[in-house]
Amino acid sequence: MPFLSDPQPRILIAGAGIGGLSAALALHAAGFTDIHVFEASATLTTLGVGINVQPSAVLILRNLGLLPALRDVAVETRELNFYSRHGNPILSEPRGAGAGYEVPQFSVHRGEFQMLLLDAVKARLGADRVHLEHAFVSYEQDAGSITAQFVRRGSDEPALIPSMTGAFLIAADGINSTARRLLYPKEGPPRFSGRMLWRGCIERPPYLTGASMVWAGHANQKFIAYPISGRAARRGTSLVNWIAELRVREENDPDLTPPPTDWTKRVPKERFAGPFEQWSCGGLRMSELIDSTENVFEFPMCDRDPVDRWSFGRLTLLGDAAHAMYPIGSNGATQAIIDAEVLGALLAEQASTWQQPGVVEAALTAYQDVRLPATAKIVMANRANGPDHVLELAHQRAPDGFENVYDVIPKDELESIGAAYKAVAGFEKEAVNQKARDTVHLADRFEAFEAAK
Repeated sequence: MPFLSDPQPRILIAGAGIGGLSAALALHAAGFTDIHVFEASATLTTLGVGINVQPSAVLILRNLGLLPALRDVAVETRELNFYSRHGNPILSEPRGAGAGYEVPQFSVHRGEFQMLLLDAVKARLGADRVHLEHAFVSYEQDAGSITAQFVRRGSDEPALIPSMTGAFLIAADGINSTARRLLYPKEGPPRFSGRMLWRGCIERPPYLTGASMVWAGHANQKFIAYPISGRAARRGTSLVNWIAELRVREENDPDLTPPPTDWTKRVPKERFAGPFEQWSCGGLRMSELIDSTENVFEFPMCDRDPVDRWSFGRLTLLGDAAHAMYPIGSNGATQAIIDAEVLGALLAEQASTWQQPGVVEAALTAYQDVRLPATAKIVMANRANGPDHVLELAHQRAPDGFENVYDVIPKDELESIGAAYKAVAGFEKEAVNQKARDTVHLADRFEAFEAAK
């Protein structure tokens, strides 16, 4: 592990989601130890739905010594299959190790993944460094430090720690980030796509390979399903995460304000189930998945416009607070993890000089300059449907279905869509594999560090 001479810079992180916890782990791996994570919620549990972690991010987690734990809770994704709304196969491509990557792609329950990261943070930094019921509300900074203020969420009462001063503050407080609102007070709420997502999980017999992702439909009506539990797989079943998506607001509606929703409350299936009644593909009947799921939750599909800056003095944004994007291309969590790695690496380069004037600010700006342009491209690519564009092309050119997809979309055109997105999103195979070979010593070093504790 890198060695940092005393005094250690105190690092403040607002938000204990995937981005904030990944940042804590990346900074610890870079040699920083005085790290405090503040979370608005009173408890952290395994709530949530399924997500995907691309090989580019799994590689970072490997280098943090987390691959064995991830293998335990997640499913190693083998393939991604696209279908028309009639069940006609459009494209099937291997994923992760099956596609020749030296690290896997994983599908995992968001809550279990968050708990995995939280456990690692507590083990490496100490449980007393994670502060629940601390909602970030404001900050002050000067040439030498930044002070963050906290309250109990839902009240004006001060938190147990009303404020803390540190060398810098990482705001990883989500799509409704308080920090971003303070920096951009005129921005307003997230930008609603006009499409709503209904999500659920159900344990059932495996389908296809037992580790297959199914994408069906088109831009305004889509169904997605994939297994997310390694524990269920070892029992011989699949815990299938499914998503039903429908357009609920006209495409040209100037109102981009998201409808009021509470993703923690169950919603009646009658709101969305009807249009999927006859859908079937990949060995799945969509109506059976919906009917057999007890709890269904509703999410408006939103993102935010890219901004010009993330870093303001000793404060910077990370994850959804910086670059909230549509859940297309399975990239939200992956990009937050990449943010964390880049930030940790750039700060570590200045470890011996962090007390000098302007050094922290310059490192945070360098992080912004690396990550902001890259994630802005992904935000815009996802608005254009990203890799899911193959679904829309098939629907536009053959709305009544087809027998052979190559009669509708030439093979080269079909394959180029996915390749272009991988380049934009930063998980081209050769680039990931070269980095995997170049950094294998990091995983080994971290495992040795853990064994010595």
